[in-house]
Amino acid sequence: MHTSTLLTLLFTLATTALAVHHLHAASIKCPLIFDGRFKTRTQLTDFDSSATSLFNPDNVKGASLKWSQIIQFPEGVKGSRFDDCSHKPLEVTIADLSVFKTQYGFRRAGLIFNGDTNIGSPASRGVKTLHFSVRQGGKKGLNLTHECLNVWHETSDWSANQFNFQTGTIIGKEGNLAKNTFKIMSRENKLIWSTPIEQKKWQNFAITLDFNKNTLRVYYSIGDEPLRSVTKAVLNNNAGEGQYQIGILKKPTGTDDVVNSGYQESGIDEGQI
Repeated sequence: MHTSTLLTLLFTLATTALAVHHLHAASIKCPLIFDGRFKTRTQLTDFDSSATSLFNPDNVKGASLKWSQIIQFPEGVKGSRFDDCSHKPLEVTIADLSVFKTQYGFRRAGLIFNGDTNIGSPASRGVKTLHFSVRQGGKKGLNLTHECLNVWHETSDWSANQFNFQTGTIIGKEGNLAKNTFKIMSRENKLIWSTPIEQKKWQNFAITLDFNKNTLRVYYSIGDEPLRSVTKAVLNNNAGEGQYQIGILKKPTGTDDVVNSGYQESGIDEGQI
């Protein structure tokens, strides 16, 4: 099964209530640490240089690919409740060449904010909230027979993720978790919350990480509705600093060593917008 997804995102400090009124773009009431929304005038080649991109132009992607070859702008897609008329959504794609360094098991392309340093990032301390929205309808899709990470925070030593926002067939949990859902998983790969994939409306998410209390809390809404809490603040190991990534990390099947081996079909042409 393939499904296609639209993605738009921003980072905020979680210092006020998340339920805000919608005046197409939701009012921002927290100081922004990183803002991933880009202007409608942005060109694909802008993502190839740190002088013009909001994101790291060198990582995380296949070495032979430029971001201007990976990112696409979907036509006829209006922005989410976090956008206004000056912003547009993007699509991150993966292909056979989407191999980062020697990680031959994965196919991946993950955007990292300029300034979100692996150690000492302002987004890895205190209380931070990540906002993002997804929507179906692009020309490409995700193969949901694989496990696909879409948004995550990886520790500075690259040994773990504090949380994963993902979809598809979760390795080791086949038959227990529906593949056509979005899932928020803990550092220990335990399900925190999930929701079915909507086919016609934006799905809006916020994940609050309290790096002091080691908790995680999830907020959610559909369409233009304000975000509402769908979990309490649950215990989660947020230690280890690191960086946020937004895009696609597609795991292989048929292996216990998902980083270095396993099955990935040829002719991959998948995307998340």
